[in-house]
Amino acid sequence: MEKAPINLMNYDAQGLAGYFRELGETSFRATQIVKWIHQHGITNFGEMTNLSKKLREQLRQETEIRVPSIGAEQISEDGTRKWLVNIDPINSVETVYIPEGSRGTLCVSSQVGCPLNCQFCATATQGFNRNLSVSEIIGQVWLASKKLYESSNTKRSITNVVMMGMGEPLLNFNNTVMAMKLMMDNNAYNLGKKRITLSTAGIVPGIDKLAEACPVSLAISLHATNNYLRDKLVPLNKKYPIERLLETCKNYSRATNDNYITFEYVMLKDVNDSVKEASVLIKLLDGIPAKVNLIPFNPYKNSSFERSEERAINDFRDKLYKAGIITITRKTRGSDIDAACGQLVGQVEKRRKNIQNTH
Repeated sequence: MEKAPINLMNYDAQGLAGYFRELGETSFRATQIVKWIHQHGITNFGEMTNLSKKLREQLRQETEIRVPSIGAEQISEDGTRKWLVNIDPINSVETVYIPEGSRGTLCVSSQVGCPLNCQFCATATQGFNRNLSVSEIIGQVWLASKKLYESSNTKRSITNVVMMGMGEPLLNFNNTVMAMKLMMDNNAYNLGKKRITLSTAGIVPGIDKLAEACPVSLAISLHATNNYLRDKLVPLNKKYPIERLLETCKNYSRATNDNYITFEYVMLKDVNDSVKEASVLIKLLDGIPAKVNLIPFNPYKNSSFERSEERAINDFRDKLYKAGIITITRKTRGSDIDAACGQLVGQVEKRRKNIQNTH
């Protein structure tokens, strides 16, 4: 059987250095390859002119640089772009680019679908198929960079990345971390740790591991102030309840020089949006360097929830703000193309997995 080619998109600089050492080449080849792929967007070995012809031919025979493809593109009235990214013949994910002033944020997916079944999220309605590989995660950044450069002729369109797309990134820990390290590599996308945010529903062991492996900015999908309600909204809470999650957040902040933890809170009408809930949230976050993002619920087909009234959102925000907690109401961007928070739906071969017994 013919050996399948090695996809170099699945390696960060350290992995590439090891690969080239096995070939008897200097580890500096890894730096060259990272620059060609991620700085220059080159996937053709023939164009990598600072490599010898012999090495280029060997790479051509034994390896490949394979990235996902864009199946469709939608552009919102507010400039938000959403790409349907094909990752195999059956499955696809969605990637969203949100421009705002000098800032350009790319929302990246980590899984095909999501196994966590959060009740207010459209992605959860699809079920779950599989984790994305490193090449499929970093490939979204590669594709977006290429598309943005082609349309605007600028090399610096992506200033921030948020791992807030489809899936729970901490359930795909190793691949997500390696992809984020590529995002931070000076020879690739050169994004600082504070410009990359990982959002989790609360995989406590994963948060602890992240603090050691790749301490990027952390966002927690909280959405409730008591375990009874959060058990319903975020079923993962039954395994990692609020008290344990918040203690882990305190530890993460200490491990990252008292960096702020962002708490995401979707505003659901008559469910979690009262001023009384805001008062409880203030007590819960005491002792944690915290920022709160209030997310007006973005409706999707067959959802049983409604968006909170604007007055309720403002009252909730003002209560937190007066208590000294940095609080913003997230602008709804791209809702006309279903690209807003909680609306992402790719093409998923449904195969839901129960994470309760495996993590």
